[in-house]
Amino acid sequence: MNQYENIAFIITFTAYSAAMLFYVWYFVSKRENVGRLASITTIVGWMANTAALTIRSIIAGRLPFSNGYEFLLAFAWGIVIIYLWFEYRHRLKSLGAFVIPVAWILLAYVLVAIPSEEKAVVPLMAALRSNWLSVHVATAILSYGAFAVSFGLAVMYLIKLKKENSGSKSGIMSNLPAARLLDELSYKSITFGFFFLALVIVSGAIWAEQAWGSYWTWDPKETWSLITWLIYGAYLHARLTYGWRGKRAAVLAIIGFIAVMFTFFGVNYFLAGLHSYA
Repeated sequence: MNQYENIAFIITFTAYSAAMLFYVWYFVSKRENVGRLASITTIVGWMANTAALTIRSIIAGRLPFSNGYEFLLAFAWGIVIIYLWFEYRHRLKSLGAFVIPVAWILLAYVLVAIPSEEKAVVPLMAALRSNWLSVHVATAILSYGAFAVSFGLAVMYLIKLKKENSGSKSGIMSNLPAARLLDELSYKSITFGFFFLALVIVSGAIWAEQAWGSYWTWDPKETWSLITWLIYGAYLHARLTYGWRGKRAAVLAIIGFIAVMFTFFGVNYFLAGLHSYA
């Protein structure tokens, strides 16, 4: 890892760590000055995250989408930019206490589990020298980021629902927005992610045909991407056709994000396949 890239990564991780703590503090206290600090440190972290990806691109002479380290860095970037849009659009700072930790976990994994040799810039294998790779991974970043936000909203919904069902109107959990709003925002985030995940699968199929001569090989990551897409498709179908909302929808949203995480971590590190390099 380049010295400047390493500095940018350290700033990113430090800022996201501080932001995570500030968001939890804001969630507990509802102090606006703490909320502002949380937003500022998140933006600083995202800018440093952008710098790390940019430096990597300049050094490598390509977009930083070609191995596990690069994708984790980009995945965290996608989560945070989509979260920041939700925070700005819906004034929902408390969501940060449930979403920013996901980005933090990804970068913590980079620190503790990815050796330095796997972070080095290496020449691309022939199969990765394709513009379709950039489309494939860029859409995955947006899709996975949206699903991470929907996961945070679903967790918040279940917590809020339990609080509302108990009849209590006091305590920390009363700081959460109305359950109905959380449910609706989770649905919107999943709709966005579902569309981009479809693009992930289609662009991946085109890329696979160019690289290996077949649109679909039932590679483990292909299979699990399809499973994830079907889970979220079932969520949307059940909601639009059968009126699924509330607890059942939230549970399915959480299951979907578990599938997202397994598609990356489980497939990349436990199942051999064409995607074992990233």
